[in-house]
Amino acid sequence: MNNTKNLKILSFITIFSLMLIGCNGKLPGGDARKNSPDPAERVKKNLEEGRGFKLANLGNNKGGVFEFASSNELWRASLDVIDFMPLTSVNYSGGIIVTDWYSNRKNQNESIKISIRFLTNEIRSDALNIKVFTRKCESSLMNCKFLDTNNTLVSELKKEILKKAALYKKQNSEKPKNNMWNSKPKKD
Repeated sequence: MNNTKNLKILSFITIFSLMLIGCNGKLPGGDARKNSPDPAERVKKNLEEGRGFKLANLGNNKGGVFEFASSNELWRASLDVIDFMPLTSVNYSGGIIVTDWYSNRKNQNESIKISIRFLTNEIRSDALNIKVFTRKCESSLMNCKFLDTNNTLVSELKKEILKKAALYKKQNSEKPKNNMWNSKPKKD
């Protein structure tokens, strides 16, 4: 009986001390010197800082802009240019495309791997960081040499991607913007 009571007290002290450590030794709450005693002012300040919401503003859409990968011309163009290669990692939110090792039928002992990092969504020559890795093997995959960059291939890839992205941007600007959320219903 005494052991269970001691165990309960010890667990309470442990949990309480862990909570205090998580709060950096300070109990949660506002500092009265920094916050106004008027509740209306505190609410206004919290709303300005984005800490709360009002029920009256629940219907207003103040969400961010969410674009899909298909609406980014540079992303689409990059995937289209390297569509013949197997992909290892494609992360739109991280802005990177990594292919797997690829070799053509003519030379099985040499293969390439491409890494494309997106630095901006704008169609510019400095928007892409492309690296091409070359693997040259002599007899088996155990005896290989790796080279970091093939500058000729990097510039060709960049040129093709930018050309195709500019073409996609031109096509998108010519299309009428029909958004099913903003369009008005047709009257009979």
